[in-house]
Amino acid sequence: MEKFKVVIVEDVPLELKGTEGILKNDIPEAEVIGTASTETEFWAILKRQLPDLVLLDLGLGGSTTVGVEICRHVKDLHPKLKVLIFTGEILNEKLWVDALDAGCDGIILKTGEMLTRNDVNSVMDGKRMVFNQPILNKIVERFKQSIGSEIAHQEAVVNYEIDEYDERFLRHLALGYTKEQISNLKGMPFGVKSLEKRQNEIVQKLFPNGNGRLGVNATRLVVRAFELHILDIDNLAADAE
Repeated sequence: MEKFKVVIVEDVPLELKGTEGILKNDIPEAEVIGTASTETEFWAILKRQLPDLVLLDLGLGGSTTVGVEICRHVKDLHPKLKVLIFTGEILNEKLWVDALDAGCDGIILKTGEMLTRNDVNSVMDGKRMVFNQPILNKIVERFKQSIGSEIAHQEAVVNYEIDEYDERFLRHLALGYTKEQISNLKGMPFGVKSLEKRQNEIVQKLFPNGNGRLGVNATRLVVRAFELHILDIDNLAADAE
């Protein structure tokens, strides 16, 4: 790996010392040209000299958003400048997503294997989405959950013979639409009476053994559709009217 210049943005002195130690011992090609504990200090360094890599902590001065904004502004001003997030925010998944949206080149959590030579080398070689094992474990876990949910949905649609119009009908019931409103949706070729009949047919499909001695209203039907993975609460959106 060729020599390159680094700016470290970190507001905890002990963690800054540890980061500098990692670079000195494991990545001697990295020349630290400045360290900053605040946003103001960081921009002052960039005015004096542009680094090749910014090693950026997300939490600065008690704020978890400053680091994200620094990343976004750096990428706006200097698109080719590498930004590697090195953060102790190990549970704040929303913050990771914000950092990725801001254009960072990778995220390294301060846990487990932490920062390695391979991580830094990958970023400097132009690789995007560089993660260490702890965050990779989280990503894989979420990926598996997402795929499992998609498979459960596909199986439910087949097993309960749910067609496109059934799904649209149930989805809009879940969104609070009345049958009259649903009948007016673009591409929905059913009147209110037809939708009432369709609702009864769906009830028979989803409650083949009945619902005890209780009737099945629209709310209970929608809840059952969620239980069976016919509907996904994270993917509810209305069609064009």
